[in-house]
Amino acid sequence: MTNILLIGNGAREHAMAEAVMRSKRDQKLFSFMKANNPGIADLSEKVALGSYSDVDAIKAFAKENEIDFAIIGPEDPLNIGAVDSMEEIGIKSFGPSKNLARLETSKSWTRMLVQKYNVGGNPLFRVFTSVEGLKEFLEQMDEVVIKPDGLTGGKGVKVQGDHFDTKEEAYDYCKEVLETHASVIVEEKLVGEEFSLQCVSDGVNVVMTPPVQDHKRRFNGDKGPNTGGMGSYTDADGSLPFMTKQDALDGLEITRKVAKAILEETGEKYVGVMYGGFIITKKGVRLIEYNARWGDPEAMNTHSVMKTDYIDLIEAAVDGKLDQIDVEFEPMATVCKYAVPTEYPDAKNVEGVVSVADVPEDIKIYYASVDKREDGLHITSSRTIGVVGIARTIKEAEAKCEAIFDKIKGPVDHRTDIGTEDLIQKRIDHMKEIRD
Repeated sequence: MTNILLIGNGAREHAMAEAVMRSKRDQKLFSFMKANNPGIADLSEKVALGSYSDVDAIKAFAKENEIDFAIIGPEDPLNIGAVDSMEEIGIKSFGPSKNLARLETSKSWTRMLVQKYNVGGNPLFRVFTSVEGLKEFLEQMDEVVIKPDGLTGGKGVKVQGDHFDTKEEAYDYCKEVLETHASVIVEEKLVGEEFSLQCVSDGVNVVMTPPVQDHKRRFNGDKGPNTGGMGSYTDADGSLPFMTKQDALDGLEITRKVAKAILEETGEKYVGVMYGGFIITKKGVRLIEYNARWGDPEAMNTHSVMKTDYIDLIEAAVDGKLDQIDVEFEPMATVCKYAVPTEYPDAKNVEGVVSVADVPEDIKIYYASVDKREDGLHITSSRTIGVVGIARTIKEAEAKCEAIFDKIKGPVDHRTDIGTEDLIQKRIDHMKEIRD
């Protein structure tokens, strides 16, 4: 019997929990959540509710249930040091230590690491701890991207042409960031198409999962404010319609070099997910940033079609044996769309109950930021339910996914265009224009 601890309560963790329980191994799942996700709870032997910052409670729960290894879902527990806490009581974890979670929590650390070890993929950038020299550097580039150094919930990055128009506005935002953050990163704006490449690392070996394209913008046509992600899609051939397979391999090579650089720089092996946000430009694949955990929503796409036994994969990473396992996925396309509160991402003090009925077995439903109470499933101000359609083509997967939203009742909304032929064709045309 393998006792597994899952830390996290979102749709990403629901997909992880489902993958754990699909394993052919003899396993039990124990979950530590800050809110009662009914999907995770139904799959768990036992559940504890509490704050992710309460490391003593997490350790006590792990000891009480004789946990063999832990899987950490969100970035906050990694940043707090959940992996380090588990190590203190002799439990291995799928996830990096607090020190190595800087791959996500400190964008400046990652940029400087990539630069120091000549990994490649960096844009022109500079890290500022004050405004000294800032105006001069801003003027060196046509357009810029401003990134606070630290966790911002995926919503702190601002791009010229999208969130502001002038260099003066960029300067003002940098000053604003420096009031609450130790540093700010200023980068040249890269033009191209983005893709997410979630890789698994054991510290020496790195393997990739299928590329995914996420959609951050709130409304159809990529309009409106940035969000944590409104949906995403994969293709059946392990690529995406606008990219080549070599593009994905280039992203994998960058990630392998970064894993090696981390080991050389720190002496620690990076165990867990290295989720790279990449962009295909006229000059090739460039690195936007790394996250130190599975993507949300991207994990729902890739976990839904994973053929490899999930526990085998996690154990191979934890034990440094990824070179001894084949990581395989069903040759199927997936489309994920999020149901979100109507006012998301500006919703505050949201009240309401949501329900889902009569969902076909070939559709995946993953509960996100919800709380199950006696009178039903209460929504919060964040994303509510992830829906994943799976089929031979993106078009078929999108149709399956979209059909389910008639069955979701409550004060929620979604983007109808994710995975549609029109939106994907825009990506293909854009990439063709860039490569030509």
